[in-house]
Amino acid sequence: MPPKRRGPLQTVQRDTDDIKKKIDALSSGIDGLNEAERREASLRCSELQNAVEQRKRTLQKLTKADEPAPVANYNQRKQDEEERLLRLQEHLHTLALKLQPIESKNESEAGQSSIQEDEESGEEESEENEESADSDNVDDDDDEEEEDEEGDNDDEDIDTERKTAAVYIALSTFKGEQEGDLSMQKGEVLTILKKNMDGWWLGQDSKGNQGLVPRTFLKEYSGEEKEEESEVEENSADEEEEEPKAKQSASSNWDTVRRAITEIDATDVLSAMGAIPPGFRPSTLSKLLDEGITHRGSHYTQPELSQSQLSFNDLFLDPDSGKVRLRQSRVCLTLTLWSCRMIPPPGVGLQVLSRHIRFCAFNGTEVLSNVHTVRATYNPKSPKTWRFSPRMSGVLPSLLDGDCFLRCHSPSPNLGILFELGVTYIRNSTGERGDLSCGWAFLKLFDKNGTPIPLRTQELTVHGGTPYERDVEMDTTSTKRASATPTGVLQQMLMARKLPKLLVKLKSPSTRIRTLLNLLPDTIVGSLSCVPLLALYRQLLADTLLLNRVTMQNADLLCSSVLATFPQVLDQPDLMDALRLAWMKAESMLKRHEKNDIAVLKREFENVYMSSVYPLLFMTEMPRPQWADEGVETQRARVIYNPALQNPMATMLSSEHTHQAFDITQVTYDLISSARH
Repeated sequence: MPPKRRGPLQTVQRDTDDIKKKIDALSSGIDGLNEAERREASLRCSELQNAVEQRKRTLQKLTKADEPAPVANYNQRKQDEEERLLRLQEHLHTLALKLQPIESKNESEAGQSSIQEDEESGEEESEENEESADSDNVDDDDDEEEEDEEGDNDDEDIDTERKTAAVYIALSTFKGEQEGDLSMQKGEVLTILKKNMDGWWLGQDSKGNQGLVPRTFLKEYSGEEKEEESEVEENSADEEEEEPKAKQSASSNWDTVRRAITEIDATDVLSAMGAIPPGFRPSTLSKLLDEGITHRGSHYTQPELSQSQLSFNDLFLDPDSGKVRLRQSRVCLTLTLWSCRMIPPPGVGLQVLSRHIRFCAFNGTEVLSNVHTVRATYNPKSPKTWRFSPRMSGVLPSLLDGDCFLRCHSPSPNLGILFELGVTYIRNSTGERGDLSCGWAFLKLFDKNGTPIPLRTQELTVHGGTPYERDVEMDTTSTKRASATPTGVLQQMLMARKLPKLLVKLKSPSTRIRTLLNLLPDTIVGSLSCVPLLALYRQLLADTLLLNRVTMQNADLLCSSVLATFPQVLDQPDLMDALRLAWMKAESMLKRHEKNDIAVLKREFENVYMSSVYPLLFMTEMPRPQWADEGVETQRARVIYNPALQNPMATMLSSEHTHQAFDITQVTYDLISSARH
């Protein structure tokens, strides 16, 4: 019978056992060595430190999918093994200090006694924490041996700390979570007194406070930057005597320091901690949405002013029918998001609040449209698979609807659709929220000859990093296997299935949908279910701006509650769903000839809007929308679908419901501030 195949985790465990035996042998014969033997033992200690570090890196890359057979409590076993390697690192660090040359020890003993006392008190606290952790996970004999060695080498550790003390700058604010931690502010300069192998360094701030800080929050503060700091201080005291070149040099170096501080964010910290795969990045498209309304759908539904600012580029009336004139766009298609597979999940310590896809028109260098978001459904039994448009009773919410549309009139030969897979998370330890990109895919809509690509189902490879990076892996073992040279066609097919993929189906819109889409702006993306409402809004815009103004040069405020507030509703999917349901109900009660009468449709749309969502916009009971906040979403749903609020007039006049203070912007449309320039 052939021997049972050993799994990767078991291999690391066996290797760690061998390393521990070598460490025990080294530590047992350390006393009584001469200088030459001490140098040889120090070399062996360094080799063992490298071996432990290599095993740590190997262990961090392992996943449950790598095992040839199911492993019970895999995550716990992996965590226990990582803790064991950390303890071995600490043990080797202690041995390395003990094996230092005697001359260097004597030199370091000439330090300041006051610093030594402070460091001894801090080290005693860290030793107590190590003792409590070791008592749960290590054999008693190893605990006693490690603690004795640390106790005998307190003075040596402190001397080494003074010798290696360095100045670092805080890349992010850190609030101490336990006793003995040192809180620091972003940009604060610290003196590092000891660099522990577990990643928690002993630091001292400018006020003399000492404590432990995470090394991932720090960046070395070079001597040049410190010299420039003193130069800037001197220059601020006597600016008239400073030479122009010195000013430029100081400013340039300080700009470098500021950039180094601002470019490092929580994502870098999470990546360094191993909480996320290295292919994850801060969300590019989420950042665009947070910067304002420029990349929101509400902005792109507004008419675009011409170069003269006296007319519009994309909003015209047909004089024969009185409707908005249809406009053809270079790209006008519908797409259905099917699923994503083999998407690596975030690691421990993060609670995922939302999995979603954001997409937009893109030419390889810049975003050309608004950014639309579709939330994915998730099954814990298949953590690497995302799906869209779940089957459910009633009307599917637009936020979950994978049926979307895209219009773009850009002449760029590289025009395409950028898809960014993202998660919104919250850190369990700090409560900090953030948005991560789990990869991106780009679908180019034209070939090298300028011919549109066939409208069919597309299987897109998901890349790591940002859309402006290339060849960044998602750091999954399946990706590394697929990148290796396969030995056969079957193996190549199997490996290709392990790559992260996004499945999207492109379709040509039906005649009815195409007619409605041609009423919209030349460039816009969104949910297909909202197209009828967007078309009616554009019709009201055309009537108000092209017919009801005294002259085309008149820019006075226009009285229209619908035009003034519809963009706010468009940016809130739950309110848009409520409007869509109310419109579907009202439209179903119209007669056939009324459905073809644009005047009747506009009048009915205004009535439905004012009686459904308009009163909700300014109620104090309605909390402000908060992305991926389940509590806020639930509270808003209770208000939106509350039967007691179905009568808008009674709601607005009732003393039981309070509303925001009246503002003129609630009932007037401002052409100057709303139109796109």
